[in-house]
Amino acid sequence: MKSKIKNPRALSSMAGISYLIIFFAAIFANFLVIESIQKDPLVTIQDHAFMVRLGIMAFMLTVVFDVVVAWALYELYKDDPLSGLSTLFRMMHAAIMGVSLFALIRCLSATTAPEILKQVDIFNTIWLIGLFFFGIHLILLGMIIKRIRLIAIFLIVAGMMYMVDTGAHVLLLTYDAYASILLALVAIPSIIGEMSLAIWLLVKGGKNLDKHLIA
Repeated sequence: MKSKIKNPRALSSMAGISYLIIFFAAIFANFLVIESIQKDPLVTIQDHAFMVRLGIMAFMLTVVFDVVVAWALYELYKDDPLSGLSTLFRMMHAAIMGVSLFALIRCLSATTAPEILKQVDIFNTIWLIGLFFFGIHLILLGMIIKRIRLIAIFLIVAGMMYMVDTGAHVLLLTYDAYASILLALVAIPSIIGEMSLAIWLLVKGGKNLDKHLIA
C-alpha cells in the first residue's frame, strides 16, 4: 500500500527552489571565486578575502540545500523502492562536499601561491570523489521518475558521465588531454537535466504524483 504524502506540492516547490539556490550558489562559488583563486592565488586571497569567504559560504549553502533536496525528493517518492538508496547516495555526496570545504578554509591562512593552489586541488579532488556518488544518485533518480521521460534520460546520462569523469581522473594518466571533452559531456546533460527537473518541480511537481512513480 502506498503511504499518503502530505502536501506534495509544497515538497515539490521546496525541492525546486532548493535546486535553484544550489545552481546559482555553485555558479558564484565556482566560476567567480575558485577560478579567481586559480588564476591569481595570492591577490585573490589577500585582496579579495571577503569574496573568498562568500564563496565558501555559497558552497556551504549548496551542502545545506542538497540535504533539503534529498529529503524532499525522498518524501515525494518514498513509495518507490529505489528512493531510499537514491537519497543515501545524495547524502553521501553532501557529506563529502562538506568535508572538502576544510581545504578552502585553509586557503584563507595560506601565505604562498603554491600552498593556496594545493588546498584548492585538495578541495577539487575530494569534491570529485563526492560527484561519483552524486552520479549514482542521478541515475537512480532518473529511474524513479522515468515517466518524465526526457528529464529522466538527461539525469541518467549526466549521472553516468559524472561517474566516467571521476573514473577517468583516477585511471587515466593522460586525463588532461581529455579534460575539456569530459567536462562538456558532464556539464551539458547535467545542466539540462537538473535545471529541467527544478523547473518541473516548481511548475508541475506534486500534481497527480502517482502518475510519475514506477508502477
